[in-house]
Amino acid sequence: MPVNSRQSTESRQAEIIATVVALAADRNPAEVTTTDIAKAMNVTQGALFRHFPNKEAIRLAVIEWIETQLMSRLGDAQVSAPNALKGLEAMFLAHVIFIREFPGVPRLVFAELQQPESTPVRQRVHEIMRHYRQTLAETLGRAKAAQLIRDDVDVQAAAALFLGAIQGLVMQSMLGGVPSDTEDPVVGVLHLYLAGLGARP
Repeated sequence: MPVNSRQSTESRQAEIIATVVALAADRNPAEVTTTDIAKAMNVTQGALFRHFPNKEAIRLAVIEWIETQLMSRLGDAQVSAPNALKGLEAMFLAHVIFIREFPGVPRLVFAELQQPESTPVRQRVHEIMRHYRQTLAETLGRAKAAQLIRDDVDVQAAAALFLGAIQGLVMQSMLGGVPSDTEDPVVGVLHLYLAGLGARP
């Protein structure tokens, strides 16, 4: 039946995406081949290409999955927060939790940004980042209007710093993590960021 066939394809595509994300947690995504993906799934390469026309289509689907998952979590974090400032805090923590749940995600994003050519996949990553920065700038604007942060805050610069702080935490984790006898730096970094905004409880 056509409906069952479509459901089967969507299910297999989701499995392929999950496999790529999992493989990226342990190795350079640029080095992950379709042979690696097929082997991890215990299927043939031909089975992969019945659901995606080529490797670039797989990469694009992975990036689209990241966008859907991350932006959904950020949206939920904002909706459940009592005000824009608390929403900003919740978004920061939601992003960190997402990365900890799927450590392959930042590797996949960085790998696409490092591509020397402007591919459709790389362009999509840039679009996601622009969308994210705009969402942050709007949230910061609402916090500013509500006098929850300093009225001289440059919301675009603050949005860039927000992402930079998370990227710094990600790089630290990728380069060796945090020693077991050291406090998790996430909350400390968030508090420093909010202090820089002149956050008012």
